[in-house]
Amino acid sequence: MPFLVGADLPKQSAGARFRELLARPNILQIPGAHTGMASLLAKRAGFEAVYVGGSAMTGTMGMPDLGIITVEECCFFIRQVARASALPVLVDGDTGHGEALNTMHMVRSFEDAGAAAVHIEDQILPKKCGHLNDKKLADAREAAAKIAAAVRARRDLYIIARTDAADSEGMDGAVARAKLYLEAGADAIFPEALTSAEMFRTFAQRVKAPLLCNMTEFGRTPVFTASEFESMGYRMVIWPASAMRVAAKAQEELYAAIVRDGGTHNMLSRMQTRKELYDAIGYGDYEKLDQTIVASIAP
Repeated sequence: MPFLVGADLPKQSAGARFRELLARPNILQIPGAHTGMASLLAKRAGFEAVYVGGSAMTGTMGMPDLGIITVEECCFFIRQVARASALPVLVDGDTGHGEALNTMHMVRSFEDAGAAAVHIEDQILPKKCGHLNDKKLADAREAAAKIAAAVRARRDLYIIARTDAADSEGMDGAVARAKLYLEAGADAIFPEALTSAEMFRTFAQRVKAPLLCNMTEFGRTPVFTASEFESMGYRMVIWPASAMRVAAKAQEELYAAIVRDGGTHNMLSRMQTRKELYDAIGYGDYEKLDQTIVASIAP
């Protein structure tokens, strides 16, 4: 049942619900779901939290993931996902959208929009996807100060510090940064773009904190399953842009079919039917709610 008309609206904050999920024994699986519809489908599949990633947001807008997107544009995605599904939402906070004060503004805006958690990385602008080359890192203490600012600004938001240092500073540098960010108040650590199972295990052995891993396709990290990441010592796993990639590929094939065939008739089996759409968004529940609100009352 959709969030707007559901009888079981969350009583706890999004951050508190995210923490409860992490208190369970198994790894928390968090698929990318950057639209309201995607979040409803993820919820129907059984997921209990979703991820709104920068590459999915910017890709949907037809832009590269270079830190161009604004805080308010991110909030548009957060609001629709949180409202549609009522699931705890982990959001990509890039570099905090600026310096310490900008990071505080981002944290408060994201939390007001319905976010449960955010990760903030230690690159400088213009930032890059974590799986690309030649990333420029901020000074470690400046990055830690930004984490401390985020912690100070939150009400209940779960703060994850991401470090991209493994590529340029090696494992020792990544571990040192992670420990500094934990001292600054981070709740968890996200080591980005590790390239082997050995690296994942080593990082987990050296950093005693809840850890998030990124199972992006076509990147530097080999393909691992959630259970494999769990066995390496990780508490959360995201698939950041998978839903966007599948949707974009399907749209590309649809447009090619229209050009080729002169219509959509050969693509009907690939489509969500009208009934499936209405079931997913709770169309009938909205109609029932509307009828109870606008019922005529005789004077």
